[in-house]
Amino acid sequence: MDVKEFPTGELMRLSPLVARVLAPNPSPFTYTGTQTYVVGESDLAVIDPGPDDAEHLAALMRVIGGRPVRAIMSTHTHRDHSPGSRPLSEATGAPIIGCAPLALQDDGPRADAAFDEGYAPHRVLLEGDHVQGEGWTLQAVATPGHTSNHLCFALLEEKVLFTGDHVMGWSTSVISPPDGDMAAYMASMQKLLGRDDLIYYPAHGEPVDQPQRWVRSMMGHRKHREGQILRYLRAHETASIPEMVEKMYKGVDPRLYGAAGRSVLAHLLDLQARNLVFSENDRWKIAA
Repeated sequence: MDVKEFPTGELMRLSPLVARVLAPNPSPFTYTGTQTYVVGESDLAVIDPGPDDAEHLAALMRVIGGRPVRAIMSTHTHRDHSPGSRPLSEATGAPIIGCAPLALQDDGPRADAAFDEGYAPHRVLLEGDHVQGEGWTLQAVATPGHTSNHLCFALLEEKVLFTGDHVMGWSTSVISPPDGDMAAYMASMQKLLGRDDLIYYPAHGEPVDQPQRWVRSMMGHRKHREGQILRYLRAHETASIPEMVEKMYKGVDPRLYGAAGRSVLAHLLDLQARNLVFSENDRWKIAA
């Protein structure tokens, strides 16, 4: 990845109602950075305002250009998504509307994805709730899994879905227990298969212009990983998560091994709930 190909702070028009601004926070977990979306023309909604970063705030204020902001909306409360809501709200007077607050002590390896403890929405959206401006309507779609409070936002006028980290354009989403839940994630993916969105705008990666095909691919990847875990455990009397990661994630940047281990744990907990595996002293076995 050459981040120079993805300039930060610049407006990129995606459709008549949607533009994006890339935050300056690239990493192995955020790809080129968090993409903040600006919806509307005469009045606006800002989706996933990103980290609390002065450079990114200044870029967003240039894009807003004095127009009224009806809502600042976060898909979830990881630190690369929601902290920018507070300075942006202070600068524009706009309310913070969207996902519920959630601040857990997560023992995962992702410093960039720790929860935003300061997130304080003025209004929490539930499944089907709407936010409206001139010429646009955003509807909340509950998609727990990556986090329990994750929402997607459907722009009804263009039949597009802002998918946050639930569906990304460059990688699968990390499911990190205790809050990340593989069964909930798969149910949320199945829910998206029942929708007729034309395109996805993820928080990381390029737009997904064949969303149904991409969702089926992501679900297939998870089923493949589950199968790998079961085959490995059948071939070994016991196994630890690091042992499984080393075998199953060959060629992956070792910096991502910790995150990979969290997803393996999420799979194992799902399999355990289905009485297919069990653990003893941090080692996992096939259930009899």
